[in-house]
Amino acid sequence: MRLPFLSICALGIAAAFAQPATASERYGERPPLVVSPDLSAPWVLQLQRAPVGARHHGTHGNRALPNARVVVSAPPRPARPQAATVPAPQFETRPALVQTVAAAGAAAHQTRPSLDPRFLPQVVAYDGPHKPGTIVVDTVQNFLFLVEEGGTARRYGVGTGRPGFEWAGRHTVTMKREWPDWRPPQSMIERERKRGIELPAHMAGGPDNPLGARALYLGSTLYRIHGTNQPWTIGRAVSSGCIRMRNEDVIDLYQRVRVGTEVIVI
Repeated sequence: MRLPFLSICALGIAAAFAQPATASERYGERPPLVVSPDLSAPWVLQLQRAPVGARHHGTHGNRALPNARVVVSAPPRPARPQAATVPAPQFETRPALVQTVAAAGAAAHQTRPSLDPRFLPQVVAYDGPHKPGTIVVDTVQNFLFLVEEGGTARRYGVGTGRPGFEWAGRHTVTMKREWPDWRPPQSMIERERKRGIELPAHMAGGPDNPLGARALYLGSTLYRIHGTNQPWTIGRAVSSGCIRMRNEDVIDLYQRVRVGTEVIVI
């Protein structure tokens, strides 16, 4: 019976000297875990953003693995190609002065009334007493008729004398001029000066000239059938007694009549 007793004593002595393992020994610092790139799952590759040696808290089933250090061995990323720099397109800009003039012209055009289509040139029936070749100006309806053969007349819209400047009579064309100069009479210069408008004593012919592209002078008077630089006034009583037409219309009339043509203003 001594042998069993000695065995029991030996076990007791071994138990006395044995120390239980502490938590720090069980969960102490662990060696790095190296993961091969070809086995790296996407969730593992996310760890490469952290510095080497950073501590991560992972999970293994439902048991936490504290103080686990993971080092991911991943191949270096290829450098991203740099996009080619494309220069911004260059656009030609109009000079500020040109833009200003264009804008002013567009604004002025919007404020002007449009021409009534009935004042555009057209051929109409005519049964009056005047012979072909005669010019008849109706200052009431603001029409000019060039009588033609076959009971017809070529009709144009005109601007006529405003109130106080109306007149009627019979004259002949005594002179024809292309792009005529303008010399306003002294009475007109003084009249306009009272309105605060200073007229020039002479203006060379051109697009800005109030007489426009052509002029037919009537007898020995100061009156003319002429073009205008204000075509929107056609069909109105606006002049100082002259008969004004659109430039394209007075050019057409100019080519159809001769010096000596009879002009009747009614």
